Amino acid sequence: MKIIIIIFVNLFILTVGGILLGLHLYDRRNKRMVARMLQVGDKPPEVSISLLREIKEKGAGHTFDLRARSEALLQQADVTWGADRFLRIIGVFAFVGFVAGLVVPLGIGTPLSALLYTVVAGYLPVFYVKKMRTRRLDALEKQLPDAMDFLARSMRAGHAFSISIGMVGDDLPEPLGREFRSLFNEQNLGAPLEVAFENFHKRVPLNDVNLFCSAAILQRRTGGNLSEILTRLSELVRDRFRLRGQVKAASAHGKMTAGILTAMPVLTMIGLLVVAPGYLQGLWNDDDGRRLVGAAVVAQIVGNFVIQKIVKIRV
Repeated sequence: MKIIIIIFVNLFILTVGGILLGLHLYDRRNKRMVARMLQVGDKPPEVSISLLREIKEKGAGHTFDLRARSEALLQQADVTWGADRFLRIIGVFAFVGFVAGLVVPLGIGTPLSALLYTVVAGYLPVFYVKKMRTRRLDALEKQLPDAMDFLARSMRAGHAFSISIGMVGDDLPEPLGREFRSLFNEQNLGAPLEVAFENFHKRVPLNDVNLFCSAAILQRRTGGNLSEILTRLSELVRDRFRLRGQVKAASAHGKMTAGILTAMPVLTMIGLLVVAPGYLQGLWNDDDGRRLVGAAVVAQIVGNFVIQKIVKIRV
């Protein structure tokens, strides 16, 4: 009975925390949407601030800077929290997890329970931001071939490359349109083309964007038909999309198998606790039994990680 209460309390804490976090993020999203609706123009002052900051950071070395990494992650995810606020949110979640581990230990000892709760709860904001970053980068990558085709057609019509970038930023929908507007505004502020494209790649760290930036810079230095290069590059990106879809369909069975194998022991344990609450009581009360349970949990996590690595094929 005690373990059922512990599981119920843990699920309740996680559910309430998830609901509160979802409400907070939903409110922030609505406020951001209203602010964008009230925007006038492309906000060049923000671009100038970003440009000065990135040029300053360029000579700062390669030391580990948690605040700079947090800012880059939030910028790529389009989450308007700020690095300081993001770190405070992580600290609050970690503290709540620490208190929950002290109040509701898992049977592996209070210190280990508190540490486990702290790590899991502290990682939740990071997991959310990384999920938003992945979703946004996927959307940017899907829009990139259309942007390159637009640039190629605009240059064939006689427009300069910099003017074509501004036209792409004005006509392309979010989120890639905003990035091209930032690229265009940085050039207007006097930044060299190499610096502007370097900042563009930092904001959108994709291999296809790297190819696009490299092609543009190389054409500026050596000459050549950039419109033809961009057309072929957009075809290459579309071919990669088709190949990625085929790979995803082929690996779907492995992912489903991983999910079933991971969920089956957990569902079996929950079913035994509901049908026969005393069946696992002896295992839980024994020291060796708790070690076996902990080893099983670790083995499940490692096994799921290995399966995900096997079925995840990068194209």
